[in-house]
Amino acid sequence: MIVRQFISWIRTAPAGERAEATRALARAWLISDLTHEDRNAAEGALLMLLDDPSPLVRQAMAEVFSRSAEAPPAIVQALSLDQASVSLPVLEHSPLLIDADLVDIVATGSDEMQCAIARRISLPPSVSAAIAEVGSAAAALELIENPYAELAPFSWDRIVERHGHLAAIRESLLHLEDLPAATRMALVAKLSETLSQFVVARNWLSADRADRIANEARERSTVNIAAQSFGDDMQGLIAHLRATGQLTAGLILRALLSGNLELFGAALAELSGLPHGRVSALLQDRGSAGLQALLIRAGLPETTFAAFRVALETIKEIGYVETYDGAARLHRRMVERVLTHCETDRSAAEPLLILLRRFATESAREEARMFCEELAAEDAISAFDFDDLVAA
Repeated sequence: MIVRQFISWIRTAPAGERAEATRALARAWLISDLTHEDRNAAEGALLMLLDDPSPLVRQAMAEVFSRSAEAPPAIVQALSLDQASVSLPVLEHSPLLIDADLVDIVATGSDEMQCAIARRISLPPSVSAAIAEVGSAAAALELIENPYAELAPFSWDRIVERHGHLAAIRESLLHLEDLPAATRMALVAKLSETLSQFVVARNWLSADRADRIANEARERSTVNIAAQSFGDDMQGLIAHLRATGQLTAGLILRALLSGNLELFGAALAELSGLPHGRVSALLQDRGSAGLQALLIRAGLPETTFAAFRVALETIKEIGYVETYDGAARLHRRMVERVLTHCETDRSAAEPLLILLRRFATESAREEARMFCEELAAEDAISAFDFDDLVAA
């Protein structure tokens, strides 16, 4: 009887009053002990109100039903397909929407709707993949910042491919501690490409010089990322580098001259097709025959063999620091020893000598920078101690 009176009254009531009455009816449907007949009548009235011309009425229903697992499924489904001002709370919170519903709305809905879905708790990989594939940049950013979203590796890569040129996307991705190394590398490549195009467009550098500088920066970043990658993460990085044509002799030599035997060995295993254990055994061989056979099988240029051999001999002689920093930067002593050997080796190609000279310059500048930073730190400590002494 009450519901019938409600239906009769609501036909002429103002929109604001209709919205408040609808909110009360929706709450009653959820929490009140209605008879079976009244419950059916209330649901019928709410279904009728889905056609109300005022969005305030439907917003009231959406706010009440958005978080409830006991809400009428048909009403929730209708609200999820309504205009954004009505559907957003349902899209973000309703446990009644299945993955297929959400994927469809991501494909056809507005940016606001995509963002609401991207904020959902326990977002499954299928929905995350849909957002990564067709979602707006704003939705991708919401997805990245959602700690409850599950993303497959290809979804991370798709976000980088579509939106990696945007600073906000790059910054959010790089703050993720568990971001796959291959995705970090793709992000670095995207940044390098963006910066290279920028400086060329401003006529600050020629296209060739900008490309060379960007390539060197990518290689340094690769070694830095690899120094923090292990196991499957390292394998994923190596596979990415090979697929994108970045697993070059120059990069592999940089890895070795940085003392990063993990990256060096993984790269040779990938290129040669040999198991990692077999590659490690060949690298430990005191003779040069095993190393040469491995480098040939990996398809590396013969003109680089001497550089790899001397670098390995130097590592065995002086060792290297097994820390992130020790495996992430060129070692000046090692670079200079390899360069000295190659400069006296008639078989060394000019491109190799140019590369080694660049490595020598880079390692010298890096060593000087670190030395100055250490001096500055010591001066700061001394000044602090002196001030404490004066104060005492």
